[in-house]
Amino acid sequence: MNIRPIRTEQDYQDALKAVSPLFDNEPEPGTPQGDYLDVMITLIEAYEAKHFPMDLPSPIEAIRFRMEQSGLSPADLVPAIGRQNRVYEVLNGKRALTLPMIWKLHEMFGIPAESLIRPAKP
Repeated sequence: MNIRPIRTEQDYQDALKAVSPLFDNEPEPGTPQGDYLDVMITLIEAYEAKHFPMDLPSPIEAIRFRMEQSGLSPADLVPAIGRQNRVYEVLNGKRALTLPMIWKLHEMFGIPAESLIRPAKP
């Protein structure tokens, strides 16, 4: 096993190439190959988190994503947000979410609260 820190883009590409065959035939956990895969995945994830950070979606993006994912319409959001015109105001960015709305959206639809409390992007 040749395990080294991933410091450069070339190191990253080499690491991806090294573990790629292991995804097709995943080794058993606890075996030397399985341990190698676990360590390499940890290194790859650390490099990606540092060099390719993913930002949380805005509250509106998070709501729209859940709507699309679950086949929800604006009418389905009424119990969490309020009257249908209020739902459209929120979805169009004309009205901010209140704390009760955030909790209801989180509890009813499983939208991560971290995404809902985040300030809207300008």
